Amino acid sequence: MAALCGRLLSRRGWLPSQQIVRHGSKAVTRHRKPMHIHRQKLLAVTQYIAPKPAIPERCIKPRKRVVQEPTSLEKLLQRDVEMTFRENKMITVFQNNSITSDELRLLRHRLMKHDIRMKFFPNQVLRSYLADTKYKNLLPLFIGHNIMIVSKEPKAKELLQTVRSTTQISLLGACIEDALFSRQGVVNYSRLPGMQIIRGEVVGGLTLMTSQTCQLLQTGPARLAVLLERYLKQQNEAATGPKEGENLEQKEMQGSQAS
Repeated sequence: MAALCGRLLSRRGWLPSQQIVRHGSKAVTRHRKPMHIHRQKLLAVTQYIAPKPAIPERCIKPRKRVVQEPTSLEKLLQRDVEMTFRENKMITVFQNNSITSDELRLLRHRLMKHDIRMKFFPNQVLRSYLADTKYKNLLPLFIGHNIMIVSKEPKAKELLQTVRSTTQISLLGACIEDALFSRQGVVNYSRLPGMQIIRGEVVGGLTLMTSQTCQLLQTGPARLAVLLERYLKQQNEAATGPKEGENLEQKEMQGSQAS
C-alpha cells in the first residue's frame, strides 16, 4: 500500500506540504554554580569606591536664583532707606531682644529729646540697597530683628546714655560720618571731648607753635648782638689798657718823691 501511494505521488508530481522531522533533544542539566560565600566577601571588600570630591558640587555650581523685580512697596522703602543714609551722619544698628511695645515707645520718646530717631526697615530691602553702596560692610549686622537709630549730627554720648537703662536692645555697630565703628569703637568715640573744646585745643596748639617760632627767630639776632657788644668791649679794653698802666706808675713815683 505504501509502495502504491509512493508511485502514484511520484507520477502525478505531488509532494506533501509538511514534513515531520524528529531531532534528538537533550535536557539542560548543567546550571551555573552559585558563588562561594568567601569569594563574595572578598569581592565586596575589594570593590573600588570612587573618592568623593573635596568641595561639594553645590558649592562649585551655585544655584541659579530667579531675579524677581521689586514691588512698588519695596521701591518706596528703598527710596526711604537711601534718604535715611544720605541725610543722617550717625547710623547705629541695635539688636532687638524681644523688647515690649511700651518700652519701645518710651525709648523713642527719650531719644526724640536729643533729636535722635528710630527707623524700622525689612532686612531684605536694606541688604538690596547696601550691596551696591559704600556702606556694604554693614551687611553682616542686618541679621534677625534689628533697630536702626539715626541722627543728623553725631550724638553718640547722648545715645549711649539714653539706651543704658534699656537692656532689651544691644548695640552691634555704627557708621558715624562715613566711618565704621564697632561697639567698643562707638564707646570710645562717645568719650571724646566736644567740638568747641577740640577747637580750643587746636587754637592753643597753633598759637604755642607760632610763639615758639617767634622766639626761635629772635634768639639768633639777640645772641649775635650780645656777642658783638662783648667783642667791642674787649677791643676797647685792649686799646685803653697800656695808657692806664703808665698813669698809675707816674702817680706812684710822685707820691714817693713827696714823702
